[in-house]
Amino acid sequence: MRAVLLACALMTPLPATAQDRGPILTDVVEGHILPGNARLSKATGALSSAAQGDCAATSPELRAAYHAAFDRWITVSHLRFGPSETDNRAFALAFWPDTKGFTTKALSGLIAVRDSAFETPEGFAETSVAGRGFFALEMMLYDPAFMETEDEPYRCALVQAIAVDINHNANAIDADWVSYASQITKPGGQSAFRSDNEAMQELYKALVTGLEFTANTRLGRPLGAFDRPRPKRAEARRSERSLRHVELSLIALWDLAARLSSDHPEIDTDLAEAFEKAIDRAQRLDDPRLAGIATPQGRLRVEALQQSINDIRSVATTDLGPTLGINAGFNALDGD
Repeated sequence: MRAVLLACALMTPLPATAQDRGPILTDVVEGHILPGNARLSKATGALSSAAQGDCAATSPELRAAYHAAFDRWITVSHLRFGPSETDNRAFALAFWPDTKGFTTKALSGLIAVRDSAFETPEGFAETSVAGRGFFALEMMLYDPAFMETEDEPYRCALVQAIAVDINHNANAIDADWVSYASQITKPGGQSAFRSDNEAMQELYKALVTGLEFTANTRLGRPLGAFDRPRPKRAEARRSERSLRHVELSLIALWDLAARLSSDHPEIDTDLAEAFEKAIDRAQRLDDPRLAGIATPQGRLRVEALQQSINDIRSVATTDLGPTLGINAGFNALDGD
């Protein structure tokens, strides 16, 4: 029921005929993309202010602001095109999966030499993306190796620099979307999209890729193999956000799917049923770090959740895609 209320609060799609994509494109931009990035910008501003007020790793205010801002990022993180890709902003906000442990190395390197790059936002923006963003801040706030250092003033300044950088990137994405929006709502000419079909395909790609990422990466990485589960590979496990990211992503993707399918009630109903099932399973899991993957019973429950997400993707690719005019050979991951 909580999932339904959250999703319904987001979804107010406008009707449109199959021949007229304009209202759908406008609704996605004005009802999904622009508000989502505005909320992210506001939340990261509060995060930056909280870090300036109290940089202690255990600060309740700072941790609350971190969680609120990270929530907002997850709800727009599937929009990996346009402003979020400029200057690698998405990676600078969320460098994950980090298969080589680059975030640990980047932060350790900065601390070891007392790198002064953080002294200006421009200087910090030139450092490795692995040492920036939400996952770097998570390390600084929740990993015992970084929660305290011999040079406390430096640790504090680094936390503040990361928070300021997060806000800077969120603000830039939000500001750029105000002008970039017309490229989707008015394709052709100087737009990045030659037609409304191309614009629709980009939005559909965001939906399908978002589902794939949540199923195959957010859940697939910690699942590992049956005889070798990898719970420590779960996303944001230190701050116990792994399962929350799955739920938030599904709610945001449902909002996008509802807007894309608003012209087709039968598909919209099928998608709604599939999303409700998956979100309900996520909420019943009660395993914030996905640590239960290490047990047979816990693994089965996460696999069931993963299958539910794949069921959503099946409806999207089998029914929604063709209805929107996305050809059968389209691959959301190959950039077509």
